[in-house]
Amino acid sequence: MISLFPLGFVENKSSPDPRDKMRKIKYESELDLKFGEQMAAKAYGQKLLSCIQCGTCSSTCPLSDYMDYTPRKIIAMTREGFRDEVLNSLTIWLCSSCYACTVKCPRQIHITDVMYTLKREAIARGVYPKRYPIPIFSREFFNIVRKQGRNSEAILLIKFYLKTNLFMMFKQAFMGLRLMRTGRFSFKRDKIERIDKLQRLLKAAESIEEVRT
Repeated sequence: MISLFPLGFVENKSSPDPRDKMRKIKYESELDLKFGEQMAAKAYGQKLLSCIQCGTCSSTCPLSDYMDYTPRKIIAMTREGFRDEVLNSLTIWLCSSCYACTVKCPRQIHITDVMYTLKREAIARGVYPKRYPIPIFSREFFNIVRKQGRNSEAILLIKFYLKTNLFMMFKQAFMGLRLMRTGRFSFKRDKIERIDKLQRLLKAAESIEEVRT
């Protein structure tokens, strides 16, 4: 069986010959048919599968013009099992979390939560764009909090810039020195008491997540 969504034409830009166009389709056997239900369950049980494809989210989103897939299409592709296309898209990283789509959705779908879920899934699978700042920042922040219980801004920024843009770290060095002089920036590693309890709590949460999936 062939799935006709998304259905379009891919043109070979090196040649204007119409015969160089080919139809891009995907067979049902290539889809992850459980992907939609899995994401709906992870998105705090929201009504992802009840989307009526009205397009309100896309028309409301202030960043839809810059997305490779509109929010409406992301929802449809998620529901139909286009896992790889969804997780490799830039749309989920461009979401600004303004919640305009969630407020306007006639089916009361928490679309922003769905976007967060897709981001977490992309990070877990390691399929986010190389050196893309958002997932790298998120991962480094979580790792520091997991080890210390609190964030250390200086350590976070150093790890972040080393994995994204080393030259930007040198560019921001002067501002960092000024903040250090005023006591607003420090290399001190803050750590909570009984960090082992926090780590056990996180492991328990991860175990529950594995059972759910």
